[in-house]
Amino acid sequence: MLAKRRGMVKRFGLARRGARDKMHAAPLKPMSDAPSNPENVPPPVGAPRPSPLAALQSRNYRLLWGGQLISMAGSMMQSAAILWHVSLLVPPAHRGIALGLVGLVRVLPIVLFSLLSGVAADALDRRRLMLVTQTGMALAAAALAAYAFAGGRMLWPIYMLAALSSAFASFDGPARQSLIPNLVPPEHLPNAISLNTIVFQAASVLGPALGGVVIGFWGVAWAYVLNAVSFLFVIAALLAMRGVPRRPASQSPRIGRHAALEGLRFVFRTPLIRSTMLLDFAATFFASATALLPIFAQDVLRVGAQGYGLLSAAPSVGALLTSVALVPLIDRIERRGTVLLWSVLGYGLATVVFGVSTSFALTFVCLALTGATDTVSMVIRNVIRQLNTPDAMRGRMTGVNMVFFMGGPQLGELEAGMVASWWGAPLSVVTGGIGCMLVTAWVAWRTPVLRAYRRGSEVRTPEA
Repeated sequence: MLAKRRGMVKRFGLARRGARDKMHAAPLKPMSDAPSNPENVPPPVGAPRPSPLAALQSRNYRLLWGGQLISMAGSMMQSAAILWHVSLLVPPAHRGIALGLVGLVRVLPIVLFSLLSGVAADALDRRRLMLVTQTGMALAAAALAAYAFAGGRMLWPIYMLAALSSAFASFDGPARQSLIPNLVPPEHLPNAISLNTIVFQAASVLGPALGGVVIGFWGVAWAYVLNAVSFLFVIAALLAMRGVPRRPASQSPRIGRHAALEGLRFVFRTPLIRSTMLLDFAATFFASATALLPIFAQDVLRVGAQGYGLLSAAPSVGALLTSVALVPLIDRIERRGTVLLWSVLGYGLATVVFGVSTSFALTFVCLALTGATDTVSMVIRNVIRQLNTPDAMRGRMTGVNMVFFMGGPQLGELEAGMVASWWGAPLSVVTGGIGCMLVTAWVAWRTPVLRAYRRGSEVRTPEA
């Protein structure tokens, strides 16, 4: 049985199956004697709403949030810098495949290590694991800077260092996301997730823009240098934390196949968790509209490079504005399951309208709506997963989710490109949006617990 943690109330237990499994928990089952999470208890009538910045009242979370804002902007800047760097080293005829390989070398380590990284986040001290991953990513960025300053002309060192950085990131993600619930009271966790979304969206806008300025004035090497320095802010935040709860050794799984399979069993035997991951995959696989934006800008809307730039920024604009709006609103959303389903349906519908649009203004609005609805979906999905996953399983749950999170967009871009090559870009986008809505309707039909999920719902995990 999971021990009570400071600021957390236990909600799940591990079902034990015989003496052989005594040290390794089997799939989770309900605990009738466990009180529900305080966040799931509706506030008394007339009680004041929590502050929109309630999570920032926790010193440890405030440190991590500020460090992440700087570090993520640096990482986004490096992502843009790597693409620019690669494009400078290859002839124009080979740029397409060379740039495509950047995405491949980034996603492969994340998919390969996702299950192992989730186990590591549950078995090891998450703060110390993040110190290792942040240091590793800083060293990879410094190596890229050294290679650029040296005037290297070969691509394989860039690919290798990009893959190495991605491998460290695959371990950093589960550790970071699993650490956050240990830094804030349970009732502030939805607010913390909303604030984290602002960090991500702000970094997505600021990072590439800052990267363009740095590359234009000082060159690509300095973009790598600034990213390497940005990791120091997270490292300093981690070192400055005090009183972070630690799990007893008896609750930490051994790193191995059994623990990884235990995480898979938990996800796929818990309808509420499983359905949110399926929705994530469906939206990104079927409705990866932005992959075809150059075709729409050049052949459908005929708006040129400047119009393409504005269209590319539209989803981020919608996402950032929605992230800010959700900070005070997330605690007021009662029917979270219903809002999640409607937001994914809205994402698919906006994609369909984008596919048939021949107006620049309408296309911009539709793309902004995809960013807005995706942000609502992402925040609520994360709230549901974090609040309904026991602390001892959070890393593995996050590791499994990374496969859906990373695999959907990559496979979706391939699917969109293939359909576009056969029947044209507009039909590819329209059918993708329809596919997203159909899968969402199917998930809603097959998962009544998600339709009924509210703020205050008690969640029961599957029987062993």
